[in-house]
Amino acid sequence: MAIRSGAFVRAFIGRSAALAGALAAATACGWGASAAFAAASAGGAHWTILDSVRLGGAGGWDYLSLDAAGKRLFISRGDHVDVLDTASRQVIGSIPNTAGVHGIALDEAGHRGFTSNGRADTVTVVDLDTLKPTAEWKVSGHNPDAIVYEPAHRHVFTFNGRSKDVSVLDAGSGAVVATFAVPDKPEFAADDGAGHIYLNIESEQGQMVVIDTAKLAVSATWSLPGCSSPSGLALDKANRRLFSVCDGGVMAVTDADTGRQVARVKIGEGPDAAAYDPQRHLVFSSNGAGTLTIVRQESKDKYQVLDTLKTRRGARTMALDPASGRVYLVTADFGPPPAPTVEQPHPRPTILADSFTLLVAGAH
Repeated sequence: MAIRSGAFVRAFIGRSAALAGALAAATACGWGASAAFAAASAGGAHWTILDSVRLGGAGGWDYLSLDAAGKRLFISRGDHVDVLDTASRQVIGSIPNTAGVHGIALDEAGHRGFTSNGRADTVTVVDLDTLKPTAEWKVSGHNPDAIVYEPAHRHVFTFNGRSKDVSVLDAGSGAVVATFAVPDKPEFAADDGAGHIYLNIESEQGQMVVIDTAKLAVSATWSLPGCSSPSGLALDKANRRLFSVCDGGVMAVTDADTGRQVARVKIGEGPDAAAYDPQRHLVFSSNGAGTLTIVRQESKDKYQVLDTLKTRRGARTMALDPASGRVYLVTADFGPPPAPTVEQPHPRPTILADSFTLLVAGAH
């Protein structure tokens, strides 16, 4: 995923009193509660931006990671990682020297974080208590992008965009214990905690691979019909459903056990990240065109767009706090693009200086 520069959006996914009452009244578990949520939210929940706070700062960004308590948000910023306090909305720390950083994986039980440094072909190990780097490990591939910490075997997986392969590192020593190829450029990944990591493959025809975390090998390759260049990936662990967002404004829903596609949903243009809220049975797609698509999960195989929130142009990546329902996104204020050149026939728009901004949105 490309590094992006910019501003910051926090979408608060709130619940109305009617929704809370419907959920409390539901006596059935699982889809009984989901049906109650659907009935309550069908009455016209409206999404709006409630507040805007400019944080300033320069540099790119990519993946966002939120700690389990929902108190600290880690934002990759090109050559460092900003750490934001979600209560005060202030940057409280920075992890330096992460050249071309894409992703941040957290091992909160071990008080460590891991960053994938795309330009350096390394992983930086961070003490989560002090935010100080403690080691830098070389990976076996080139341009590590997505990164996952897998706690069962204490392995760190990096998904390497340029070399189109996966590096597996021992989380204790940093030694590379496996390297294996994937069909094309790897994108977002999701760990089910039950022996599998799912990985979107950003090919024109759309693919997903399944990695066996015990054997450290690809165990299956699935096609994603109607899903070109899948990027963001989210997982519903309870109902075993995967959500891939794709070019052309499509979300593909896949059975995590069989690889069968069970649904396709129309979303906004330019999607890059996806998230699933298991408490409220909502699926989100953050779209570079400047929208957040909120999809209601009516059953494990039935989905309907609940709302489309206007955010900001370029708000393509996000992190979800399932406890509070908050969704965090990042974008920038853009100026006109530079003049085209032979080397860059389609140059990126100019990022306006000091335009990093926090937006707060909510449902009414």
